[in-house]
Amino acid sequence: MTGATGIMFAPLLPWPLLVIAAVLAVVLLGLAVVRGGRGVVFRVVAFTALIAALANPSVVDKETVPQADVAVVIVDESPSQDVGQRRTQTAAALETVEARLGDLDDLDLKIVGVGVGDGAGEGGTRLFAGLDRALTPDVGDRLAGVIMITDGQVHDVPEAPVDLPAQAPLHVLLTGTATERDRRLVVDDVPAYGLVGEYVDVRFRVADTPAPTERRPVAVRIHVDGVETAQLQVAVGTTATYRVPVAHAGPMVVELEAEPLTDELSTINNRVALTVHGVRDRLRVLLVSGQPHMGERTWRNLLKSDPAVDLVHFTILRPPEKDDMAPLHELALIAFPVRELFEEQLENFDLIVFDRYVVRNVLPWQYLERTADYVRDGGAILLAAGPEFAGYNSLYQTPLGRLLPAVPSGRVIERAFRPRVTDLGRRHPVTAALPGEEVMGDAGEHVRASDVPDWGPWFRLVETEVRSGQLLMDGGGHPLLVLDRIGDGRIAQLLSDQVWLWARGFEGGGPHAELIRRLGHWLMKEPELEEERLIAHVDDGRLLITRRSLERNPAEVAVTAPDGSKQRVRLEPGTDGVARAEVAAEDPGLYRVSDGRHAVVAAAGPADPLEFQELVATADHLRHQVTASRGGVAWLADGMPEFRRVTAGRTAAGRGWIGLNRTEAATITGIRVMSLVPLPLMLSLALAALAAAWWREGR
Repeated sequence: MTGATGIMFAPLLPWPLLVIAAVLAVVLLGLAVVRGGRGVVFRVVAFTALIAALANPSVVDKETVPQADVAVVIVDESPSQDVGQRRTQTAAALETVEARLGDLDDLDLKIVGVGVGDGAGEGGTRLFAGLDRALTPDVGDRLAGVIMITDGQVHDVPEAPVDLPAQAPLHVLLTGTATERDRRLVVDDVPAYGLVGEYVDVRFRVADTPAPTERRPVAVRIHVDGVETAQLQVAVGTTATYRVPVAHAGPMVVELEAEPLTDELSTINNRVALTVHGVRDRLRVLLVSGQPHMGERTWRNLLKSDPAVDLVHFTILRPPEKDDMAPLHELALIAFPVRELFEEQLENFDLIVFDRYVVRNVLPWQYLERTADYVRDGGAILLAAGPEFAGYNSLYQTPLGRLLPAVPSGRVIERAFRPRVTDLGRRHPVTAALPGEEVMGDAGEHVRASDVPDWGPWFRLVETEVRSGQLLMDGGGHPLLVLDRIGDGRIAQLLSDQVWLWARGFEGGGPHAELIRRLGHWLMKEPELEEERLIAHVDDGRLLITRRSLERNPAEVAVTAPDGSKQRVRLEPGTDGVARAEVAAEDPGLYRVSDGRHAVVAAAGPADPLEFQELVATADHLRHQVTASRGGVAWLADGMPEFRRVTAGRTAAGRGWIGLNRTEAATITGIRVMSLVPLPLMLSLALAALAAAWWREGR
């Protein structure tokens, strides 16, 4: 325990009033001197005693206890410390610091670890955020110094020097070595979205540290959705461009991987995974209505309600064979643009809908042949059939008939029936879990009371025989909705013209809008409507796997982690055709999932993590902070530096040593205050001086 003495003032009046009183006293004494009054000396003594009493000067004696200084140790626990022997170096350095400094009676250690949860990863290594947390009020003026054990790849270094309390120095103990080499792949530009059928340009370069004297070519492999599409030779340090075709709508994972550098630190930053979202331009749909009927407006309203659909609709009101002698100039009808639509513009349509089309020589045979080729080459047709499909002027009798999966028998069934989803349809994405149809209970069992959902009835159906494709819905035991793939294209047959009854809400209606939306998206090859599809994505540290299939067999998938380890995962099947599973995905990077036929990739963490962009250990990022605080940098590979105690404000580092300040901080344990001018004594003195002055002036 030590003591400290000082003088303090505790005025009995506020300082402004005390100053005014002193000024008045000086003025009065001055007037007395000017007038030659007697007893001025006694008046000076009286006023001085009064002012001193009011100022109340006191002697303060403080009792203090010395406090131990604090050394803050910031330990970099980010993923980049897993490279090489850095983690071992860090542990050994921390152990040495604790052993050498922990035994000092006048020094306390405060150790703060900064890892992934503190910003490493997407936000990089944030050691200065950890330092802010460590500088709590109890540290304050006791801070002897800060020691950072890190590889130097710190991503929150302030531009201005950090103002540490008590002029404490900042020291850096670097892991790694000064001779490290590394190669990384840098993506300079990639669009987030691209139009389906077009290309997006990915600009990238290969960077080596240290930079090579010659720009030698490096092989860069490019994968799109897990399939290798190209291998380029790219000179180190030179920007290259690769045009990625946007083959489908939805997310598309693009991977770039550069060949490794000899003796490089790690290949983890040789790979980059990017996600490009394919979007369709306005979908062009051609709706050809063979004749006016009750359901024609339903089709038009459904297609026009989608803002992404550009609809072209023609209704054949006047067939060519009709001859009522009406002059052409009196007709208000627009001629059906057969040549423009089925020769010049056919390939530009994503979907053609034939709604109750009747063969009446409007479309020449060669145009129907072109339409069949359009389907085989990747186009799509939806045939909404009415009674005419069963007759001699049916589309089945044209070249399109060879593509149709359902063959008409020539009979039209006209009786009430309720559309029903088949067992296969309950697993197909077009008809699975349609609104109003219960699918399964909590345990996966069927809970519907009847195989016929509570939908409104229809009253007409074309009798057909299914020769190919997939039967998803039936009515009264007869096919109602059949889907098929023809070459690269797709075709669908809806064998009734009474979907409009659902649109009108007849006897409760039905899910007409959802059914047609799904049907159109399946025909236009939207990925979410594919019946055989494998999906994987990472959410909150879990890899979520979804496999849609029409098969009922239990499925297993192979999962490959970013470090190359593999595991087999069994999927839990559901009655809606979807099997699901999830596994832990805590490590950042790419996870590959394959079921033998399909392969997908999922990225955990950011596509290009800041933490792994640069791996070579360096002091460059921290050097200006260290210099400003008079600290030092030491490579652990060269040995542990010596620790010394130094005076605050002086250089705290030298060759082979680093210093920690002596702050001489103390805690006050007691205070004694003793007045220098006791008030009674001063008042007595003032009264005596005033009496003496009165006596002197009376003589």
